[in-house]
Amino acid sequence: MLRPRKPKKDRRQSKDNFHETVRESHTSQTTIRIREAVRKTASALRVINTILIVFFFGSVIFGVANHSLLKYHRRGIARDFAKTRGSTVVTMVHRQETVGLFGIPVKQYIKVEDAESVLRAIRNVPEDKPIDFIVHTPGGILFSAYQIARALKEHKGKVTVFVPHYAMSGGTLIALAADRIVMDKDAILGPVDPQLIEQNRSFPAVSLLNIPKLKPWEDIDDSTVVMIDQAEKSLRQIRHMVKTLLEGRMPPQAIDRIVARLTSGEITHDYPIFPDEAKQLGLPVSTDMPEPVYNLMALYPQPGGNSTSRAG
Repeated sequence: MLRPRKPKKDRRQSKDNFHETVRESHTSQTTIRIREAVRKTASALRVINTILIVFFFGSVIFGVANHSLLKYHRRGIARDFAKTRGSTVVTMVHRQETVGLFGIPVKQYIKVEDAESVLRAIRNVPEDKPIDFIVHTPGGILFSAYQIARALKEHKGKVTVFVPHYAMSGGTLIALAADRIVMDKDAILGPVDPQLIEQNRSFPAVSLLNIPKLKPWEDIDDSTVVMIDQAEKSLRQIRHMVKTLLEGRMPPQAIDRIVARLTSGEITHDYPIFPDEAKQLGLPVSTDMPEPVYNLMALYPQPGGNSTSRAG
């Protein structure tokens, strides 16, 4: 018995339904695979994020712990040195340090905070107790350096400034206040002639005063005229500061010689003054650097470093 054949339309509909079912199956499988990939990616990102967080806080904790350990050892050396010499040790060390995980360099120099902490330390020293001041600095803010220098000069006890490597500009101004300056044989001091800053550029005061000798006043712009006026005042002020710090410690002729050498601009601001020249100028310099000072400086490693001003 012959079965009736299905109409072509029904066969076509059945075939379309089959293809639709296959497409839906493929779409469903693709969706599942995409969701699984997204889940795995999200899981991997969470793991990476956790690792980064652990690394960040681990680095911070390590940095803090390492810095605290260095400070502990510095205090120990300063304390033992002070005990041996019967003095109070004050340090002001400026070295270029790296900050943060990316090692961004930050240059250190004499600033207001140094003056505040050093003045506080000096005030806490008994009047007749010696002060050993260890300084390592490229210089910095003039009035802050002069505040420290004045406080050291006014202290009744003996003041010794130790320069293991360099004390330039404001650092030299501080050294001038000492009863005795102890330098490494290769350490340096430097000139203290004022440097005027204009639009992030530094101009020696003495050089500015020479401008009217090189061109007529009518050809000099107003801003330069103002800087020339400021240069004259700042040069007069620094000469007075140096004289004030040296008075009572040496003859007037020696003071005039030192003032001229350090402020006249006959040498550049970064000119190195080694111990032999410092002695020839009449400064109370020796090169008997105690070993503990070197040991202390070794705890201020380069390029990392720190700026501290404290009593020990």
